[in-house]
Amino acid sequence: MAELTRQKERIRGGVAQALAHDSASKHVTGQAVYVDDIPEPQGTLHIAVGSAAVAQGRITNLNLDAVRAAPGVVCVLTADDIPGLNDVSPTHSGDDPVLAGERVNFFGQPVFAVAAETFMQAKAAARLGVVDCAADTPVLTIDQALAKNYLISQDHEMVRGDAAAGLKAARNRLSGQMEMGGQDHFYLEGQVSMAVPMEDGDVLIHCSTQHPSEVQHNIAHVLDRPANAVTVEVRRMGGAFGGKESQAAQWAALAALVAVRTGRAAKCRLDRDDDMSLTGKRHELAGKWTVGYDDDGRITAADVEMATRCGNSKDLSDAISDRAMFHLDNAYYLDQVRILCKRLRTDTVSNTAFRGFGGPQGMMIGERMIESVARAVGKDPLDVRKLNFYGDEGRNTTPYHMQVEDFVLGDMIAELETTSDYRARRKAITAFNESSPVIKRGLALTPVKFGISFTTTFLNQAGALIHIYKDGSILLNHGGTEMGQGLFLKVAQVVAEEFQTDVDRIKITATNTAKVPNTSATAASSGTDMNGMAAMIAARTIKRRLIAFACNQYKVEESDVEFIPNQVRIGNQVVDFDDLIGQAYLNRVQLSATGFYRTPKIHYDRTTASGRPFYYFAYGAAVAEVAIDTLTGENRVLAVDILHDVGQSLNPAIDIGQIEGGFIQGMGWLTTEELWWDDSGRLRTHAPSTYKIPTCGDRPAHMKVKLWEKGRNAEATIHRSKAVGEPPLMLAMSVFHAISDALSSLDGYRTVPDLDAPATPERILMAAQKLKAKSR
Repeated sequence: MAELTRQKERIRGGVAQALAHDSASKHVTGQAVYVDDIPEPQGTLHIAVGSAAVAQGRITNLNLDAVRAAPGVVCVLTADDIPGLNDVSPTHSGDDPVLAGERVNFFGQPVFAVAAETFMQAKAAARLGVVDCAADTPVLTIDQALAKNYLISQDHEMVRGDAAAGLKAARNRLSGQMEMGGQDHFYLEGQVSMAVPMEDGDVLIHCSTQHPSEVQHNIAHVLDRPANAVTVEVRRMGGAFGGKESQAAQWAALAALVAVRTGRAAKCRLDRDDDMSLTGKRHELAGKWTVGYDDDGRITAADVEMATRCGNSKDLSDAISDRAMFHLDNAYYLDQVRILCKRLRTDTVSNTAFRGFGGPQGMMIGERMIESVARAVGKDPLDVRKLNFYGDEGRNTTPYHMQVEDFVLGDMIAELETTSDYRARRKAITAFNESSPVIKRGLALTPVKFGISFTTTFLNQAGALIHIYKDGSILLNHGGTEMGQGLFLKVAQVVAEEFQTDVDRIKITATNTAKVPNTSATAASSGTDMNGMAAMIAARTIKRRLIAFACNQYKVEESDVEFIPNQVRIGNQVVDFDDLIGQAYLNRVQLSATGFYRTPKIHYDRTTASGRPFYYFAYGAAVAEVAIDTLTGENRVLAVDILHDVGQSLNPAIDIGQIEGGFIQGMGWLTTEELWWDDSGRLRTHAPSTYKIPTCGDRPAHMKVKLWEKGRNAEATIHRSKAVGEPPLMLAMSVFHAISDALSSLDGYRTVPDLDAPATPERILMAAQKLKAKSR
């Protein structure tokens, strides 16, 4: 027994403590084990794929004799060798083949796979394949697809009120359009899977994936086996950003096919060029709009049409396009509104999930509408933004008929406007631009309102498993996956808080489909919300058993049992946590439990485009200051001030890291990261030599990130926290609009520049030249 005086100690690693990522030291010392670091079983085969050099066409001849005869080759697969379903589509639409059969639908699409003793032997052999095609003219761009009405899915529309009547009655009207490019995920660890054959034809797959259960079920279909014959495990990914939600299944399927066919372990690992060429990107989007507004700049009606470039298959494009529609409003009340989105097919690799899942593209259209109105009425865009914010009853309904009940951006913007000294900087920048003929500066403060939940309602569920061993150590497992975002640590902190034990006592284990089944992807920023709640439920189940045991063993009431740091107070005694666990074991108390959580309140009827698709909203705001050279288009972000609402933070250090990283990634999407396909449909920006992500030198010298101190989730989330994975990316809209602001100074802030995203130096230069010509 210990003395009561120890109970005031605080556990290490409870909720709200700023801890370093659980794998931080492993990351920087090279000790973190990724799929490619797992020791390979003896005789492991390595896989490469072969393809045709056309973007669209019918396969007329496939000759793989030279491939089979190449040194080291053990196995060659084509579509005919797949025993089950030749499809790894996340929506089971049948349009994502593991290997193309009769037709090729994008440049580089895998037609065959070769497994050899070494990776280099497999790559060399794959080049020997002969794939002849009767090529068709590919459809590659949004404009080409629109001209042919080349659709991957049906149009979808959201309507509230009568936009046409509202526009007709509006005192002022204007129209505009904007396009924005895609973005490659550029995760540090590429797509990789290693399959190990087990007895009875089963297979264990180590896979770098955000969605182990989807990989499991898809591979079971490919192998024509039940799901219980396939186990998928992932301890960590070296980044994902949405690119390993649905895209991992194809490469895992190839590894599984080879492993089961040969009885040898098989690894499928894409190099950087193949990874960029053969996997999906963020969706390109084009939007055009007409808005009605009063003389103050308050929007009274809006009619918006968007088109997303989906690629050659559905993948997740319907849900992504829907989320672009959900987020067009961003922080603004639109009284009479119609939003239409066309989902276009192109003969390019199928686009897929990317951090924000369509939301950033929709927000960019909405923000450009606000900026256009501000220039038309001669106001600072910030003032027009504030004028159009959601408000109280009568101004709190979204275009999809959901009530906004927790709008806090008014308070947040007021705080950031003051702490960033926005008004004084605006005056100083205006004066600078008047005296500087070449270098122009720009300033923008943009808000973010981002809905949290999967909009596909059934995905909002999670499971967890907790064991306490008889020595008091704890093992934690759940359906979430770790991709560097700190999910595993946050959930461990939740469990530590429940048991009042140091977080070091908790063993974080790899996500495994044999431990927690039927999980959802770690996506939609909901990983901590759902898995944290599931783990808390599991922990409380064990706590109830321990409390009942203590009451019986020590003859006390439930109210007399309290978990205190690394101990349990039982009446007037204090028992070490380890001792209580040991006693419970000897008395046959079950020390293992599962937890299950389903997000409450959400519902959505897609046929009427109405409901509550989101449990709550996450909010943030950023001020960005930039400088541009109007003679070259070169630009630099000079300063950034961010205020972000994470509710009551589970781990401030992790949250701030997510905000910083998300902002820089968004800045890259909107300024430097440009994807370019040639006329044959071949991606030419498939390496860091031609595709430019931000570097450490692009981080602004002044970058201040603050968590909003008043933040508290109005909904009963895990410890009243808020999601932080995706929303910070959209804070980077401030950079794009600061560049636009700098350009607008060329004609006295009267015009929104003709500037699409990404705002590359070439585009900035062309926009500057147009404005200069116009102002002459």
